[in-house]
Amino acid sequence: MHAVSILRDELLAELEVGIRSMEGLLKKVEEKDWSYRPAENMRSLGELARHIVSAPEVGLNLWQEKDQEAIQNVEAGYEQLESAEAMMEAMNKGFDKYKAYMLSLSDEEFLTKKTKPFYLEEGAIQAHWLVEDVSHLFHHRAQFFNYLKQLGYDINMFDLYV
Repeated sequence: MHAVSILRDELLAELEVGIRSMEGLLKKVEEKDWSYRPAENMRSLGELARHIVSAPEVGLNLWQEKDQEAIQNVEAGYEQLESAEAMMEAMNKGFDKYKAYMLSLSDEEFLTKKTKPFYLEEGAIQAHWLVEDVSHLFHHRAQFFNYLKQLGYDINMFDLYV
């Protein structure tokens, strides 16, 4: 197996760990807690959840250089999701599309194809975007975990590596 494929597969597998563990965390949320907001200048638990579950599909659209309106339309679809089940289903569908795109790239494209999202001056290679998406998902998953801890949920590090 080629080194580039190994690296891409490892990063996608790590993203899957993040998604699988988010599913477990989402399943724990009680209806009464979706509106919890740790501070006025922070997202509510529900807003954070919808942001996290939208990340794979939004990222895919950004790296495919969709315009701002297209991105906002994708995000708007996720903002309508109410239940943990709907969020999990949408996140998995978005990840399936994301993964298919990343795996469709040749090794050369993965390492050299630059794309530029609408909000940046400079683009980056696809390998960069995959690394960014892994760190983005895990950053927000940690926030979500902390929100649940603050609410008194019985969770621990084993919930993060399933």
